Amino acid sequence: MNRQESWGSKLFDVCNILFMLVLIMVMVYPILYVFSASISNNAMVASGAVLLWPKDITFIAYEKLIYNPDLWMSYWNTIRYAIVHTVLTLIVTSAMAYPLAKRWLPGRRIILMLAAFTLLFNGGMIPTFIIVQKLQLLNSIWAIVLPSLISTWYLFIMRTFFEGLPEELEDAAAIDGCGTIQILIRVVLPLSLPVMATIGLFTAVNQWNAFFNALIYLQERDMYPLQIMLRNILIAGANVQGEGDMTYLETLKYAMIIIATVPILCVYPFIQKYFVQGTMVGGIKG
Repeated sequence: MNRQESWGSKLFDVCNILFMLVLIMVMVYPILYVFSASISNNAMVASGAVLLWPKDITFIAYEKLIYNPDLWMSYWNTIRYAIVHTVLTLIVTSAMAYPLAKRWLPGRRIILMLAAFTLLFNGGMIPTFIIVQKLQLLNSIWAIVLPSLISTWYLFIMRTFFEGLPEELEDAAAIDGCGTIQILIRVVLPLSLPVMATIGLFTAVNQWNAFFNALIYLQERDMYPLQIMLRNILIAGANVQGEGDMTYLETLKYAMIIIATVPILCVYPFIQKYFVQGTMVGGIKG
């Protein structure tokens, strides 16, 4: 029996390793291909000669992008949109989720039902645009941040996390003279780093990759985020200079994808530890 279990365990390990290797190849190949295409000869890329490794290596696409002022302007816009959106989302979501985690809150059930209603129904694109326009938020950072500031899904996740925190910790802080806001800032939020980091990362990634709101609410070129510039290259078929030169168009597309993707990928290693961390950091001294 032990030998059979041992062989079965070994077979499972082999199959699991093979499956993981195939999964890694499926995930890594597109990244390698995009990078290889970005540093290959444009004609080679257009003809489909580049399959995995670069051919006739050239960095002309990166040179054209790096020396283009629109790239750095779009980078700055994307960074500030992502930072402001993430910080405000965490502040507002935690401020709303904390009282909703308390069963003694008057009208708690009604508020939760109204919040859940927004998961299924919303005002629509045109009414939202009219509201943003009437508030005179067009062509500003607030047109990008405010309409999507609170996600109901993230609100419920954070509320559930807060409900799992021991009430004894808050009672001890209240006995020491802390008010409600002080308890939230000094006790609840430090214990909620895993959920805060997770929601913050997802919010930042969504904002980094967002382009539709910017396409609707922004008309001035100096307000465009990075994804609008990427869209103009990938979909509209125009290069960054807008001169209609197709000589480096294919390599520009892949180089722009690398430039737009690598920064946000570099954030994951610093946040990943919170994904596998325990649901609560700390403990109760009995």
